[in-house]
Amino acid sequence: MNGQVKRAFKFRFYPSEAQAVELSRTFGCVRKVYNLALQARSEAWALRGERVGYEATSALLTAWKRTEELAFLAEVSSVPLQQALRHLQAAFGNFWARRARFPRFKSRKRSRASAEYTRSAFRWRDGVLTLAKMAEPLDIRWSRPMPEGATPSTVTVSRDSAGRWFVSLLCEDPSVTPLPATDAVVGIDVGLDHLLVLSTGEKIGNPRHERRDRTALAKAQRALCRKQKDSNNRAKARVKVARIHARITDRRTDYLHKITTRLVRETQTLVIEDLAVSNMVGNHRLARAINDASWRQFRQQLEYKASWHGRNVTVVDRWFPGLAVTVCGAGVRPQRNPPGGQSATKQKTPRREPQESPSFTRGRSQAVQYFRTASVEL
Repeated sequence: MNGQVKRAFKFRFYPSEAQAVELSRTFGCVRKVYNLALQARSEAWALRGERVGYEATSALLTAWKRTEELAFLAEVSSVPLQQALRHLQAAFGNFWARRARFPRFKSRKRSRASAEYTRSAFRWRDGVLTLAKMAEPLDIRWSRPMPEGATPSTVTVSRDSAGRWFVSLLCEDPSVTPLPATDAVVGIDVGLDHLLVLSTGEKIGNPRHERRDRTALAKAQRALCRKQKDSNNRAKARVKVARIHARITDRRTDYLHKITTRLVRETQTLVIEDLAVSNMVGNHRLARAINDASWRQFRQQLEYKASWHGRNVTVVDRWFPGLAVTVCGAGVRPQRNPPGGQSATKQKTPRREPQESPSFTRGRSQAVQYFRTASVEL
């Protein structure tokens, strides 16, 4: 890893009534501009086969502000609106590169309410943050220290479905440096009975965060269903459900951060399997447990932390037959049992180990098998 790492520090803050109104208006304007630009670009491509870029949508934004119908767009800071157009440009770039689906319209109820400010739209002095169009600084709860001398390059303000307000400060973190190299190599198998099973024999438990609040969540959801649609009581009940979901998510994220940080600090090379989680959740008996385990988030945290600290993450393809077959002297294709005996592979690997969860019908994980086979060849 060369150079300093840009890192986002997320904190909760409590806006005043005036700040909450201003930010809510900004969220609405950001959503409106994004949808208008997406509609203009989609129509241009569908009707004329023309690709409209960021510059053209920026000119459209200027024209929209001059109309009577959309004059309210000029009442909020222009920077978050321009950033929404840049985000749309990035979304189309990912679509044309076949890395993502076609961009979708933002919804007032389902989409994330957020606004991004660049340096020209906020003031940062001695740890005090003041956004554009606001006279008072944000009341931020500093749950952890910022890097010494750090200056944010961008500030993202958001509000989740539980009504909590957050501010994310993107800045360079000089404390993120490569760790001393070691010879430790560990294979990791994810599961449900145990969240992780390491090739060293260590088993890390699965707290099942969602199960702890399942009763309270079901009660809150039943209360939500009884409320009249579009009523104030329904809105309050929806917030109660969202708060339970937020509590579950926070516990899960904190637990995964602690595990991945320890693994990256202690291990030089980590071997994991490339699981098709989106296909596995098609099993309705295990979908809730798989989503609660959050294997995808575990892999994401492991990969970016490894890149920060000079570690290696080896991803074994889910269809990889395993080097154990080659070591045992059998072919790549699975052999049929000969009459009156076992296959060559089974004869040389008589030991059987219990499976960690019913979702893994293939037995041992490819990641752990790859690690153990590589150790044999070495």
